[in-house]
Amino acid sequence: MGTDQAPPTESGGTGPIPLSTGETVTLPLSTEATMLGAAFAVPRRQVAALLPDELRPMRVTARGKSAVTFLSVEYHRIGDGQIDPYDEFAVVLPAVHESTTTVPYLSALTRPSGYIWYLPVTTEPAKALGVDVWGFPKVVADITHADDGARRRTTVTVDGDRFITFETRRPPSMATRKNGHVYAVKDDELRRVPTEVVGEIGAWPFSDEVSVTFGEAHRAEPLRELDIGDRALARVSVEGEAWFYPGEPPFAE
Repeated sequence: MGTDQAPPTESGGTGPIPLSTGETVTLPLSTEATMLGAAFAVPRRQVAALLPDELRPMRVTARGKSAVTFLSVEYHRIGDGQIDPYDEFAVVLPAVHESTTTVPYLSALTRPSGYIWYLPVTTEPAKALGVDVWGFPKVVADITHADDGARRRTTVTVDGDRFITFETRRPPSMATRKNGHVYAVKDDELRRVPTEVVGEIGAWPFSDEVSVTFGEAHRAEPLRELDIGDRALARVSVEGEAWFYPGEPPFAE
């Protein structure tokens, strides 16, 4: 999927934004990527402890549990090539802003949104892109994929310590478009970043075709304490174009 894709439905953009590593990007930023992930049900109280004060965990099961989502990403194109392709591993916590009058029950399958809790990437320009523009918690890491087309196994090592090994099977997919948003903290302020994905998007509920093991890296300890279990709420996949928009103040959803 290339840059001739239909224009995004979100509005808003910026002029050139210089990064600390010397590259320049403009927003909204178009990327092409392959993403494989899974969401796990976890206690809302423990998720709340990992969120900024302005956010509350989103309820994703009938029993009132929240979730943690792991996402293994290969970027094939960033903008018009201003930044070389890189790999990424995202830890996302589904959440809503505190001004929301109720905490809604929303499926991790249908709402690609949440707080970006941790975001290892493989290059310094990739780190600068996330940190300088949106305040994403990116760190440079070693990320390796073993991918046979049906399954992917991803291992992430940070500062010489293994953070996570994640393995999942691709779910069936279909061509579609999904809007969402993610939260990040930039300059000590919570920001909402609208996103849009166009391409082959897949999901499969309640699956044991997922494996997660945490390593000795210190950042893995809070996730280990979530006790995610062996069965995922859902496996998800994306093959297509993802747009990232300028950050904005959060508002009631």
